[in-house]
Amino acid sequence: MTKIHKHMFRQYDIRGHVNKDEINEDTIGFIGRAFGTFLLRRNIPQTVVGHDFREYSPKLHKAFILGVLSTGCNVIDVGMCLTPMLYYAQYHFKSKGGAMITASHNPNGWSGVKLGCGYSYTLIGDEIKEMYDLVETDDFFRGKGNYEKREIKQAYKDMIKNKIKLKKPMKVVLECGNGTAGAFAPDILREIGCEVVELFCNLDARFPHHDPNPESKIVKEILTQNVKMLGADIGVGLDGDGDRLGVVDEQGNNIWSDRICILLARQALQKHPGGKIVFDIKCTKALEEDIKVHGGIPIMWKTGHSHIKKKAHEEKAVFAGERSGHFFVMDDYYGYDDGVFGAAKLIAYLSEQEEPFSKIIAKTPCYEITPTIDVPCADEHKYNVSEKLAEIFRKKYPVIEHSGTRVIFENGWGLVRPSSNTPNLVLVFEGQTQENIAQYKKIFREEFAKFPEISSEWINE
Repeated sequence: MTKIHKHMFRQYDIRGHVNKDEINEDTIGFIGRAFGTFLLRRNIPQTVVGHDFREYSPKLHKAFILGVLSTGCNVIDVGMCLTPMLYYAQYHFKSKGGAMITASHNPNGWSGVKLGCGYSYTLIGDEIKEMYDLVETDDFFRGKGNYEKREIKQAYKDMIKNKIKLKKPMKVVLECGNGTAGAFAPDILREIGCEVVELFCNLDARFPHHDPNPESKIVKEILTQNVKMLGADIGVGLDGDGDRLGVVDEQGNNIWSDRICILLARQALQKHPGGKIVFDIKCTKALEEDIKVHGGIPIMWKTGHSHIKKKAHEEKAVFAGERSGHFFVMDDYYGYDDGVFGAAKLIAYLSEQEEPFSKIIAKTPCYEITPTIDVPCADEHKYNVSEKLAEIFRKKYPVIEHSGTRVIFENGWGLVRPSSNTPNLVLVFEGQTQENIAQYKKIFREEFAKFPEISSEWINE
């Protein structure tokens, strides 16, 4: 029996600290053996495997591949890439299996793996649990898989270039936080016709300026300053593995990703009247309202890229998005989350408009809303605490529950959910006024005070 920490096996990926107890060459090798077995159980004989640029990723990548091969499952190694490049490689090489060694936007010292067993489908829930059970019981297939090294970079770039056309040149400030996106995104945006000003696009695994999280306050501040100074049309931030983005307009105003969803949903509904739009529980009420106004069907669902991808394909949605900056373009694309393509799609849309970004977004509905707030709560407590909070709020207020609890107040709402990636509770508040939000925060703080497991510190508030 292999000893491995269960808390690393999260809702839609496997993630942990790189050390002797969590993620290391031994444990990632066992995870590779489990994944090879998982695929072969489903008659999937092959997987594509890639990795981000973190200094320890190549070694973990190699150990994972050796684990997969030891089960008899074949491997196509695409080397360093972005997560959406890995997803595209599944289509390009006709491989239902896909594995990306990455910790996404987590700080240096983390790693993990995102796993796919179908096109635009990543493992979720019980499938992740099955992976854990395979590792814990050493119940692996035995065999000798074939190994092949292939390139995906140029094919991915050509694919986006063929799908995106600008009506006029656009000046873009691009901030990659020294993450893997810096190796690919600047060239792609230039090839579709953008003038690109690069910020922190050089690769540096120390992340010396900030963690590569495009929705963080510091990234938005950096983009705001540079867009205004340089007279750019838009500022774009990409996360560590390139599957999320955050933006500011030409005046440097922060535009939360759920408001970008409004623009992209409208675009999709123009081509597909009456279509379904899937979005996560953290999104603004304005998105749901705008979808209805434009003749669409809004579907609120669980937070998490795997949850949203699956729901969007089940519902045959025409677009899907998350407040965290995952966008799922379904029309003339593959329906997986791709920060680079999402940015290109938005830039192309703006290039067709006579008005600047700020005037276009000003015409969309908007309420007062907070950033995503993290409240430290240990992994071993956060799910139990979240359920107890849900029980409390259910007795006092109307609630919506999709992998978290959205508490409905008279003039807005507040959300609490356990983070799937870090030892935190995640909060968002929305109201018609800042006074509403202050009131809702006070209610949450009073309930949180009953739980010693919850920190009194609210990060990114």
